[in-house]
Amino acid sequence: MNKQEILLAHKTYLFPAVFHYFSEPLVLAKAKDQYVWDADGNQYLDFFGGIVTVSVGHCNERVNERVRTQLDRLQHVSTAFAYEPSVALAEKLSSIAPAGMTGADGAPPKLFFTNSGTEANETAIMAARCYTGAAEVIALRHSYHGRSSLGMSLTAHASWKIGGSPQPGIVHAHNAYCYRCPFGLTYPSCEVQCAKDTEELIRTTTSGRIAAFIAEPVQGVGGFITPPKEYFGIVAEIVRKYGGLFISDEVQTAWGRTGGAWFGIEQWGVTPDIMTSAKGLANGLPIGMTMARAEVANAMKGMTISTFGGNPIATTAAKAVLDFIEEKNLRANTVEVGAYLRERLLELQEKHELIGDVRGMGLLLAMELVEDRKTKAPASAATNRLMEAARDQRILLGKGGLYGNVLRLSPPMNIAKTDVDEFVRCLDRAFTAVAAPVG
Repeated sequence: MNKQEILLAHKTYLFPAVFHYFSEPLVLAKAKDQYVWDADGNQYLDFFGGIVTVSVGHCNERVNERVRTQLDRLQHVSTAFAYEPSVALAEKLSSIAPAGMTGADGAPPKLFFTNSGTEANETAIMAARCYTGAAEVIALRHSYHGRSSLGMSLTAHASWKIGGSPQPGIVHAHNAYCYRCPFGLTYPSCEVQCAKDTEELIRTTTSGRIAAFIAEPVQGVGGFITPPKEYFGIVAEIVRKYGGLFISDEVQTAWGRTGGAWFGIEQWGVTPDIMTSAKGLANGLPIGMTMARAEVANAMKGMTISTFGGNPIATTAAKAVLDFIEEKNLRANTVEVGAYLRERLLELQEKHELIGDVRGMGLLLAMELVEDRKTKAPASAATNRLMEAARDQRILLGKGGLYGNVLRLSPPMNIAKTDVDEFVRCLDRAFTAVAAPVG
């Protein structure tokens, strides 16, 4: 099929709810390492990585070699059987879990594999409800937790809630959106009021007995909103006071993406009871994981299954990704190159008035675009134009935020500073093009 045939088939046969960043969808044909190519042969430097999914580079040969070997050995048997790739991955994940997730009797945390972050979060909520005997759940405003009925109910973005009928028993606490503080305060003199407000939320909008609190350490769709160091510690203490478990949604923040630590929540010194992840774990192959303290996992009585979850191919890929991250010391590379990228973005902020805020951690960085830095009026239309201009400059990045005015950057964790320099040069030209007078 040529490009026009692909676009026509896409429009004819796929749900129109499948969105695209550009006025004309970008048709991709191949990819390798940090680059992708479109159907016309144009090369793009990919700084979004399939929505924080390509963690170790497109078509990573080390990962793909192990996948090809496994594909010829054992492709699928379902969770009704035991097989080495699944338990090998589970053992590895359990060994890198935060130390506090080990049980009082020394029991390691346990895993349940699915196909996506949505399913992983569904499993986490189920486990929390089984363990606590309570049903109500607290999520955060500006959050995103998946596309299922429960996932959309946990999500706090109107545009991502389709079909109506949110599930009952879910309330949304204030997130730590310091750039747009809901209390009109300034950190640190605010004393993290947004976190402390969680207790009043529990006492006024729930029965006072909750099953769980779920949060992304850095909010993805929200625009890589990054809370101050005290936030999660305060909230976790409140949540546990009212009997709830702490669920860290690491779908976008795990595997060293925030720099140094394996998991994002470790940056705040808080140990969750349950963690979920997906995306970058298998570098693009479908996998989701729910990790829980043993006593929490053991509370899920009865039978459950995931036909494709944890299949031999996906778990082989995931183990290969983790091995590659360790062998290449990519968590350290994320710290170094992430800091360098942030410095370059701050240079762009000094040059372009459109950039109101630069935030994030490691190689999970964002720029919020505003019409005026004093009023902070969201520059949503300009953001759309910037996305198109970036495409013209042959770079790919993502978009997010409640107002659609946040540029999201999440390149593969094995990029170099030279890649950053190339990207920033192109992005600078894109900003200049957007700021130029029309006509």
